[in-house]
Amino acid sequence: MIIGLDVGGTHTDAVLLSENGLERHVKVPTDTSNLFNTVLSGFDLLLDGIDSFKVKRVVISTTLTTNSVVQKQLNPVGIIVSSGPGIDPKLFRRGEHFYTVSGSIDHRGRERSPINRAEIEQISETIKNAGIEYVGVIGKFSPRNPAHELEIRDILKKNFHTIFLGHKVSGNLNFPRRIATVHLNTAVYSMHKNFFNAVNDTLKQKGLKAPIQILKADGGTMNLATSMEFPGQTILSGPAASVMGAIHHAPADKDVLVLDIGGTTTDIAILVNKAPLLEPVGVGRGKYKSLIRALHTTSRGIGGDSQVTAIERYIDKTDGVCDKRGRDIDIAGNAKSDNLINSRQKIKALQIGPGRQGPALAFGGPALTPTDAMIWLGIMEGGNKKLAEEGLALLAETLGISIRETAEKIFHQTCETIVSVANIMVDQINKKPVYTVHEFLEGYKIRPQQILLLGGPAPYFASKIEEISGIKTTVLPNSSVANAIGAALARTTCEVSLLVDTERGVATAPEENFTASVSNSYRKDDAIKTAIALLEKKAVNAGADLKNFEAETTEFQSFNVVRQFALRGKIFRIKMQVKPGLIKGFSHGF
Repeated sequence: MIIGLDVGGTHTDAVLLSENGLERHVKVPTDTSNLFNTVLSGFDLLLDGIDSFKVKRVVISTTLTTNSVVQKQLNPVGIIVSSGPGIDPKLFRRGEHFYTVSGSIDHRGRERSPINRAEIEQISETIKNAGIEYVGVIGKFSPRNPAHELEIRDILKKNFHTIFLGHKVSGNLNFPRRIATVHLNTAVYSMHKNFFNAVNDTLKQKGLKAPIQILKADGGTMNLATSMEFPGQTILSGPAASVMGAIHHAPADKDVLVLDIGGTTTDIAILVNKAPLLEPVGVGRGKYKSLIRALHTTSRGIGGDSQVTAIERYIDKTDGVCDKRGRDIDIAGNAKSDNLINSRQKIKALQIGPGRQGPALAFGGPALTPTDAMIWLGIMEGGNKKLAEEGLALLAETLGISIRETAEKIFHQTCETIVSVANIMVDQINKKPVYTVHEFLEGYKIRPQQILLLGGPAPYFASKIEEISGIKTTVLPNSSVANAIGAALARTTCEVSLLVDTERGVATAPEENFTASVSNSYRKDDAIKTAIALLEKKAVNAGADLKNFEAETTEFQSFNVVRQFALRGKIFRIKMQVKPGLIKGFSHGF
């Protein structure tokens, strides 16, 4: 048996799966002030009466690190950057304790100037005296040669136990993004460690000895020990769980929109021939443009429990809605242009989300929500219809329309906004090159032919979303816990980057602590063989079962080294990954 657990903003979903299918599932409210107890209550209900020794795998997806970034609750950390000539790293400063130091290595991994040990020792004392516990170190060309990062780490060791190194978090050379990635990993480390260590200890007390896997932003998993080294990779694991839960149900050879409608947010993703789209460089949220491999997703603060209020809005008397400045806007609130509309009129309009105050009024909550509208309209059963009607009546009076018109307007606008955000996402993707987790699709244009819905409220929105979008819309089986199922079934993934310079006679993969001598006769096949061996070792260390191991090359480059008109050697650069997907041995027909 395996367990999947997805911690969402409104509910935490947990599932127990076997080869026969879904054995048990539970849904508990998420207490964002105490996520630890939320997770434990989910496990208590799920495992009640179950022999824990039958559980062989546990996968957890969480919003913990995502929320810390969004809510700007990152711990202060120290960042030390060595770059040498060229772009000033201070332009990419992260946090108060940010230091640039001497020493540089060039693009081929050769030292140009050494580290100043005294300088590092002084900075180390300064950071320590400021009460900082964790430090990140980034060298501009450390993926070519990590010697300076390692030297700085050795100096820092006497003051700090946990130090994140740039060449470890990514083998890519994008210097600004590597600075952001190291800072992100360092800043979320403390909360990540405390949360998952607590979960690990408690599960052991319950007699559950199965290895714990953490879902990553790329839709794959890593074990708990590996997540301690790369805590930033858990960002956006929630949307990734939704995507993995939908893959099995997506038709082949079609573009599919995946909409996970929760109580707080709607997460949107796209599948092309059952393959998720990928952020080609790395996930970006706000100022954090990172190198963290992630599925391409969009989240919008609108769901079944979103707060519904009346706001003042301006409309163009002739053809549409505009904002307070008089700019024409779409249903999602985005300005279509900066041109101002003069013939405008102020009206009372609906505002749905992005905030959530709690459950719907019909379930004892404090604010009117789309769920109240659906209960009053008879679309959804349960709850106290009278309480929902009282909230709708107050809003109807403000808007100057009937209760029925108000409820219908709430329901329609909720669905219309979700569809609009999805269409905007498709348009934005179609303006750029399209990458899936498996390939680059040159000149490809996304044209959704089906919508897959999951999430607790999904069945109630399906027909209206199909009507508004004009696209066939299907609700996934067990849609309310499909995200947790996706997490449970996700394959362990990882990637390696290998650089070979036959002129220098060396092959390196700094992320893997790998260096080997090579001859001038070293060729492409040799590089692929070396990369596969490194990938297999890394996958096993991350918790992979080799029966689920599928390697694929995602990038290969070859350059001739020519001096005085003669070929002196070759440079090979290769990236290889464990192909994202679902584990074997389960029917996936959940």
